[in-house]
Amino acid sequence: MTNIVFMGTPAFSAPILRMLVEEGYNVLAVVTQPDRPVGRKKVLTAPPVKEEAVKLGLPIIQPTKLKGSEELNEIIALKPNLIVTAAFGQLLPKELLEIPELGCINVHASLLPAYRGGAPIHQAIIDGQGKTGVTIMYMEEKLDAGDIISQSEITIGHSDDTGILFEKLSEVGSDLLKETLPSIISKTNNRVKQDESLVTYAKNISREKERIDWNKSALQIHNQIRGLHPWPVAYTTLDEQTVKIWKADTIQVNTKERPGTVVKIETDYIVVQTGFEEAIRINELQPAGKKKMSAVDYLRGVGSKLRIGDTFE
Repeated sequence: MTNIVFMGTPAFSAPILRMLVEEGYNVLAVVTQPDRPVGRKKVLTAPPVKEEAVKLGLPIIQPTKLKGSEELNEIIALKPNLIVTAAFGQLLPKELLEIPELGCINVHASLLPAYRGGAPIHQAIIDGQGKTGVTIMYMEEKLDAGDIISQSEITIGHSDDTGILFEKLSEVGSDLLKETLPSIISKTNNRVKQDESLVTYAKNISREKERIDWNKSALQIHNQIRGLHPWPVAYTTLDEQTVKIWKADTIQVNTKERPGTVVKIETDYIVVQTGFEEAIRINELQPAGKKKMSAVDYLRGVGSKLRIGDTFE
């Protein structure tokens, strides 16, 4: 029997863990990030993979930092044949990479060598890509640079956001790993080196990347909004107050106002000028200190004083 240590944290990883158990692999332990405060009330919340591990009755290890920790020694002592990671959120130390006889493999949510790093799904949408996928790869010390074992590609739809794509790619990753594991265990799998000339990166989303630049095209802004939905959410400012933009779409206008200017207000949406004589139609937003709301509710309430000619910055 193949003894596996699974390492993952977000909802993307949970179906992959569940598949391993359903397929009869012996999961010795689940390694995930510590519980974190979530929301405005800072409620201590377990990561989705921990919740899944609890349901499956699996031992759980939650290191704050893996390198040099007691938890690292605990994992090494388990002597797994294989380590499987999926969006774990920490680099694996060299001493751990060297332990499993079958190696350490990662389920990465991009078509490597494109989008190495921690936000490949967000970045693919922000960049307006038409496709993405999942790569099963061997891990090494350098981030996401290991040999490719297998890949599966999917189309990114015009209305897909990061939440939708996370769910799609989670299932793709689970299915691909299910297909690929037997060849890894029998050591008959493919192993293809990444072409370093094609490498791109998807760094974790910074606060700066969340802010909307209204000088960009409507399509670029639309891609940014859906690429940051449902987290961390794109934002702008109005009267020096932060306004998060949850849902929007592109719309054609016949105006040449300054980018960021409100050019139309209807019952259920707000139209804001962008660069290149285009506009964004805002459908759902969140004023500072309020819950997210439809444009209808916003215009009936806190946004009732919004007028054509007002400017988002």
